Amino acid sequence: MAPLDLGPVPVTTRPWRRLPQLAGGLALYGASMGLMIRGGLGLDPWDVLHDALARRTGLTFGTITAIVGALVLLCWIPLRQRPGVGTVANIVLIAVAVDATLALVGPADAMAVRIVLMIAGVVLNALATAAYIGVRLGPGPRDGLMTGLVARTGVSVRVIRTGIELAVLATGWLLGGTVGVGTVVYALAIGPLTQAFLPLVTWRGTIVR
Repeated sequence: MAPLDLGPVPVTTRPWRRLPQLAGGLALYGASMGLMIRGGLGLDPWDVLHDALARRTGLTFGTITAIVGALVLLCWIPLRQRPGVGTVANIVLIAVAVDATLALVGPADAMAVRIVLMIAGVVLNALATAAYIGVRLGPGPRDGLMTGLVARTGVSVRVIRTGIELAVLATGWLLGGTVGVGTVVYALAIGPLTQAFLPLVTWRGTIVR
């Protein structure tokens, strides 16, 4: 099977089809983050850092994700990366969605419920990731940092991605972020699940010029 083409496509190409998928994917991504937070069994590496900063500053989790996303976006400048509409939407919509989910879903006490929240969070996060990447409207700030470093250094995606996430995870853990079994589950499952969902949601339409 030929690899999927995930390169950027102009927003003017079928926007009525792609923009709703982008918005839905990013909203679902924020909601999945909220579910993992409420599960309290561990977060993905970037959210460990977000959690630590939210605890230390008193700002909402969504506000922290937006601030960190904007700061990461500044790192694109020396890497000569160009944001797309999906990049900006990533910062705004995820921040709103995660705070809305945390307002609607309270902390869980029963371990069974916490496990369900964790699993649902991981699976929905993978689907959301595939949805917003597959719409091909530009990567999020953190994904763009990875691809920019790969392009500028020539180092493999695997090494760059692992290095970034280990650095972020270590920083977040040292600052008091939530690390647990959910962190391990996420690390092991997110790649295969996203890969499985991508063929179902990737936009393959013809570019209109």
